[in-house]
Amino acid sequence: MTERARGRTGGTGRIGLAEVYNPSMLPTLRAGDQLLLRYGSRVRPGDVVVLRHPFQHDLLIVKRAVERRGTGWWVVGDNPAVTNDSREFGAVPDELVVARALLRLRSPRGLQRSPLALLGWLPSAVRPLSSRSRRLRAR
Repeated sequence: MTERARGRTGGTGRIGLAEVYNPSMLPTLRAGDQLLLRYGSRVRPGDVVVLRHPFQHDLLIVKRAVERRGTGWWVVGDNPAVTNDSREFGAVPDELVVARALLRLRSPRGLQRSPLALLGWLPSAVRPLSSRSRRLRAR
Protein backbone atom coordinates (compact mmCIF):
# COMPACT_ATOMS: atom_id res chain seq x y z
CA MET A 1 0.00 0.00 0.00
CA THR A 2 1.60 3.20 -1.01
CA GLU A 3 1.00 6.51 0.64
CA ARG A 4 2.14 10.08 0.36
CA ALA A 5 3.77 11.37 3.54
CA ARG A 6 3.73 15.02 4.53
CA GLY A 7 5.86 16.36 7.33
CA ARG A 8 9.51 15.96 8.13
CA THR A 9 11.04 12.55 7.67
CA GLY A 10 14.15 13.17 9.76
CA GLY A 11 14.46 13.11 13.51
CA THR A 12 12.81 11.27 16.32
CA GLY A 13 9.39 12.25 17.55
CA ARG A 14 8.28 14.38 14.63
CA ILE A 15 4.65 14.10 13.57
CA GLY A 16 3.29 13.88 10.01
CA LEU A 17 0.37 12.72 7.88
CA ALA A 18 0.17 10.05 5.20
CA GLU A 19 -2.65 9.13 2.84
CA VAL A 20 -3.45 5.49 2.09
CA TYR A 21 -3.90 4.60 -1.59
CA ASN A 22 -3.92 0.80 -1.98
CA PRO A 23 -5.80 -2.18 -0.49
CA SER A 24 -2.97 -4.13 1.20
CA MET A 25 -4.13 -3.14 4.71
CA LEU A 26 -7.85 -3.84 4.25
CA PRO A 27 -9.97 -4.05 6.37
CA THR A 28 -7.96 -1.93 8.85
CA LEU A 29 -7.11 0.83 6.37
CA ARG A 30 -8.91 1.89 3.21
CA ALA A 31 -7.91 4.10 0.29
CA GLY A 32 -8.43 7.71 1.32
CA ASP A 33 -7.70 7.14 5.02
CA GLN A 34 -5.18 9.50 6.57
CA LEU A 35 -2.59 8.28 9.07
CA LEU A 36 -1.12 10.36 11.85
CA LEU A 37 2.55 9.31 12.00
CA ARG A 38 5.35 9.61 14.54
CA TYR A 39 8.74 9.52 12.81
CA GLY A 40 11.58 7.64 14.50
CA SER A 41 9.22 6.08 17.03
CA ARG A 42 9.97 2.72 18.65
CA VAL A 43 8.24 -0.13 16.82
CA ARG A 44 6.60 -3.05 18.60
CA PRO A 45 4.98 -6.19 17.17
CA GLY A 46 1.47 -5.36 15.97
CA ASP A 47 2.24 -1.72 15.11
CA VAL A 48 1.24 -0.28 11.74
CA VAL A 49 4.37 1.23 10.19
CA VAL A 50 5.40 3.26 7.16
CA LEU A 51 8.57 2.00 5.50
CA ARG A 52 10.59 2.35 2.35
CA HIS A 53 10.06 -0.53 -0.05
CA PRO A 54 13.24 -2.66 0.08
CA PHE A 55 13.52 -2.84 -3.74
CA GLN A 56 12.28 0.69 -4.55
CA HIS A 57 13.43 3.14 -1.86
CA ASP A 58 11.45 6.10 -3.24
CA LEU A 59 8.19 4.15 -2.62
CA LEU A 60 6.69 4.33 0.87
CA ILE A 61 4.43 1.46 1.95
CA VAL A 62 2.22 0.81 4.98
CA LYS A 63 2.38 -2.59 6.68
CA ARG A 64 1.99 -4.22 10.08
CA ALA A 65 5.19 -5.10 11.95
CA VAL A 66 4.75 -8.72 13.02
CA GLU A 67 8.07 -9.71 14.58
CA ARG A 68 11.79 -8.98 14.73
CA ARG A 69 13.94 -11.21 12.57
CA GLY A 70 17.65 -10.54 12.90
CA THR A 71 18.25 -6.84 12.29
CA GLY A 72 14.89 -6.12 10.68
CA TRP A 73 11.12 -6.44 10.86
CA TRP A 74 8.88 -9.04 9.29
CA VAL A 75 5.99 -6.96 7.92
CA VAL A 76 2.70 -8.03 6.36
CA GLY A 77 -0.45 -6.38 5.08
CA ASP A 78 -3.75 -7.14 6.76
CA ASN A 79 -5.20 -8.15 3.37
CA PRO A 80 -3.97 -11.73 2.73
CA ALA A 81 -4.72 -11.43 -1.00
CA VAL A 82 -1.99 -8.79 -1.44
CA THR A 83 1.52 -10.25 -1.08
CA ASN A 84 3.64 -7.12 -1.47
CA ASP A 85 5.20 -7.61 1.97
CA SER A 86 7.86 -9.71 3.73
CA ARG A 87 6.50 -12.85 2.07
CA GLU A 88 7.89 -11.31 -1.14
CA PHE A 89 10.94 -9.32 0.04
CA GLY A 90 11.89 -10.77 3.44
CA ALA A 91 12.61 -8.90 6.66
CA VAL A 92 12.90 -5.12 6.30
CA PRO A 93 16.08 -3.56 7.76
CA ASP A 94 15.53 -1.09 10.61
CA GLU A 95 16.89 1.82 8.57
CA LEU A 96 13.98 1.46 6.09
CA VAL A 97 11.31 1.86 8.78
CA VAL A 98 10.29 5.53 8.57
CA ALA A 99 7.43 5.98 11.05
CA ARG A 100 4.81 4.34 13.24
CA ALA A 101 1.12 5.10 12.62
CA LEU A 102 -0.65 6.42 15.70
CA LEU A 103 -4.17 7.15 14.41
CA ARG A 104 -6.31 6.37 11.42
CA LEU A 105 -8.48 9.27 10.23
CA ARG A 106 -11.26 7.95 8.00
CA SER A 107 -12.48 10.22 5.24
CA PRO A 108 -16.21 11.08 5.16
CA ARG A 109 -16.19 10.74 1.34
CA GLY A 110 -19.42 9.31 -0.01
CA LEU A 111 -21.18 9.99 3.29
CA GLN A 112 -24.49 11.82 3.23
CA ARG A 113 -24.08 15.15 4.99
CA SER A 114 -27.11 14.75 7.27
CA PRO A 115 -26.48 15.24 11.01
CA LEU A 116 -27.56 11.64 11.71
CA ALA A 117 -25.13 10.22 9.11
CA LEU A 118 -22.28 12.32 10.51
CA LEU A 119 -23.01 11.12 14.06
CA GLY A 120 -22.87 7.52 12.82
CA TRP A 121 -19.59 8.13 11.01
CA LEU A 122 -17.82 10.01 13.82
CA PRO A 123 -17.07 7.06 16.19
CA SER A 124 -15.33 5.15 13.39
CA ALA A 125 -13.58 8.19 11.89
CA VAL A 126 -10.68 8.34 14.34
CA ARG A 127 -9.23 5.06 15.53
CA PRO A 128 -5.94 4.47 17.39
CA LEU A 129 -3.56 2.05 15.67
CA SER A 130 -1.90 0.84 18.86
CA SER A 131 -0.27 -2.57 19.03
CA ARG A 132 -2.25 -3.03 22.23
CA SER A 133 -5.56 -2.93 20.35
CA ARG A 134 -6.78 -6.53 20.04
CA ARG A 135 -8.95 -5.69 17.08
CA LEU A 136 -6.00 -4.40 15.06
CA ARG A 137 -3.43 -7.10 15.85
CA ALA A 138 -1.57 -8.85 13.09
CA ARG A 139 -3.15 -12.07 11.95
